[in-house]
Amino acid sequence: MARRLSEVARKVGVSEATVSRVLNGRPGVSQAKREAVLTALDVLGYERPSQLRGDRGRLVGLVVPELVNPIFPALAEVIGGALAQQQFTPLLCTLSAGGVSEGELVDLLLAQHVSGVVFAGGSYSERGADHRPYRRLAELDLPVVLVNASVEELDFPCVACDDLVAVRQALGHVLSLGHQRVALLLGPEGHVPSERKLEAARQFAAGGALDLSPCRVAHSQYSVEGGQAVAKRLVDAGATALVCASDPLALGAVRAARRAGLEVPGDVSVVGFDDSALMSSTDPALTTVRQPIDAMGRAAIDLLAAMIAGRHVSRDELLIEPELVVRGSTAAARSR
Repeated sequence: MARRLSEVARKVGVSEATVSRVLNGRPGVSQAKREAVLTALDVLGYERPSQLRGDRGRLVGLVVPELVNPIFPALAEVIGGALAQQQFTPLLCTLSAGGVSEGELVDLLLAQHVSGVVFAGGSYSERGADHRPYRRLAELDLPVVLVNASVEELDFPCVACDDLVAVRQALGHVLSLGHQRVALLLGPEGHVPSERKLEAARQFAAGGALDLSPCRVAHSQYSVEGGQAVAKRLVDAGATALVCASDPLALGAVRAARRAGLEVPGDVSVVGFDDSALMSSTDPALTTVRQPIDAMGRAAIDLLAAMIAGRHVSRDELLIEPELVVRGSTAAARSR
C-alpha cells in the first residue's frame, strides 16, 4: 500500500495524503486531482478500489469451465439473473480446452475492473493444479465466490452441493432395487467433488450394505465418451448398477451397456448427477441426483454482493442438499 501511495503521488505530483483521501473516498480533493489520481492508478497497473470504479464497477466476472455440458449454461442463467437483480452485469468467461488460460482470464477480468468474480468451475477443485491465479485474487482482496467444492488451502467463500447426501440418495436407491454389484463412475482423480463422493460411498459401504472393492470404482474425464470407455470395463466386470458423477458420464454408461448387448434398465441400472437439461427426454429417461443450482447460484450472489458492499461473510462452506429424481434408467435387479 505504501509503495502504491508513493508511486501514484509522484506520478500526479501530489502528496501521499491526497492519494490516500482519493482512494478512501474522502472529501477535500478537487475533482481534477481526483481524476488524475484515478488515471495514474490505471496507468501504473493498480486496481481501483471497488467503490471508485464507476459503472464499470458493476461488472462481475462469471467463469464456467465450458458450455457443452448443459448444467453450466443453466447455472450461468441462474447466476446471471441473480446478478441482474442485484444491479450487476455478468461478464461470462469459459475455460474451454485450448482456450485462454486461467491466469490470462484473470488478467482480462482485472483489466475490466470487475467488482468481483464467481467461479462455477476451474482448477480450484483440482489438487495439484496451478492455483496462483486464485492466490493473486486473494492478494488483491477482490471479492470471489466459488461454486462447487474447492481445495482446502484456497480461503474463499464456497457454495456446493452436498456430495455426501447425493451419494447416499443414489446408492440407497439402487440398493433398494436389489442391486448388489454396484459400481461408481467418478470424475478425474484429484478432483475434490469426486473425492467427496468416493469418501461418502466408502462410509456407506462401511455399514456392510455395499461391496466397494477397487475394481468397482473408476475415474474418467467428464464426457459421454469418457464415461462410455470406462463404463465398458465396469459392465464387463458384472456391475448391474452404475452410479455416475455427472449426467454426461451416465449417458456414456448407457451407451456402453447397450453396445455390450445389455438393456438399460433391464440388465444395468444407471444413475446420473446434475439433472441437466433434457435428461427427462433421453432413452431411457435418466434417473439422476438433481443439483440445486437455483439455490446454489442465488446463495453465491448473495455472498458476493455482501463482500462487494464491504460486509463480512463466513468462509465456511455452504452445502445445499440435492434431490433424487427417479426416472426410467433404473429398475429392480435381475440376475446376469
